Amino acid sequence: MSEKFFIGSHVSMKAPDYFLGSVLESLENGANTLMFYTGAPQNTKRTPVENCKIEEALDLLKNKNFDLDKIVCHAPYLINLANRTTKEKEEFSINLLISEINRCAAFHTKLLVLHPGMSLDLTIDEALNNIADGINKAINKTDNDVIICIETMAGKGSEVGTNFSQIAYIIDKIQNKDRIGVCLDTCHINDAGYDLNEPDNILDEFDKIIGLDYLKVIHLNDSKNFKGARKDRHANLGKGTIGFDKLFAFAHNARLKDIPKILETPWIGEKSPYKQEIEMLKTGKWFDIEK
Repeated sequence: MSEKFFIGSHVSMKAPDYFLGSVLESLENGANTLMFYTGAPQNTKRTPVENCKIEEALDLLKNKNFDLDKIVCHAPYLINLANRTTKEKEEFSINLLISEINRCAAFHTKLLVLHPGMSLDLTIDEALNNIADGINKAINKTDNDVIICIETMAGKGSEVGTNFSQIAYIIDKIQNKDRIGVCLDTCHINDAGYDLNEPDNILDEFDKIIGLDYLKVIHLNDSKNFKGARKDRHANLGKGTIGFDKLFAFAHNARLKDIPKILETPWIGEKSPYKQEIEMLKTGKWFDIEK
């Protein structure tokens, strides 16, 4: 694996080893980066950062020559900055994002992936304006260098952020451009209608509309759905409609060499696929994990 190819996966963070356990799991998988949640993404229960074995994890990361700037955290799914049906819901999402930004900083992690949200009964422009306003408020109330990376979405339900223009609209309204970025999910853009047959065409369009300097994270996933299905169901590499060859070509595109690639593919039964899929992406040779 080239030292410039940053590949890892979503890993768990749980008792008793917490962040140290996340790093150990990543090393076992042959990864040189990782993505974690600071707590369960579906709720607000959080272990105090002083109990998360952060220093031990950081020592190990440095010992194994991980680039700390490539480590990724993911914000909880509960955050919906577009939702302002009540003042309480608005404040809940903004305050939860502020808390996660500060927790991210405590883990010495600079990249925080955020689902932009659901428009519900709002127009797209109203939702995007609310999201930008919420991000600005969260950034203004946090004194660190954590970058909020807006994730490209598949378009299920009333999701926004389903095309590059919508994400560019949000970024344009962010006051501190040093604190905003993008996470591109290959399954999501496939399901949103983008064609992964030509990686450079996608990157050209991204660069023209958003700017490649804003691309900070890639979620590398196959899709169970056809292009434009707007469904968001991840598949294991080579087991979906995108296919291993396209994903391998995308991951190894020279324009993306410095960007961390994170696998979020499904477990196979009770078995994690990440060690094998990382090996596939290192060698370019696909094999069937189930056999």
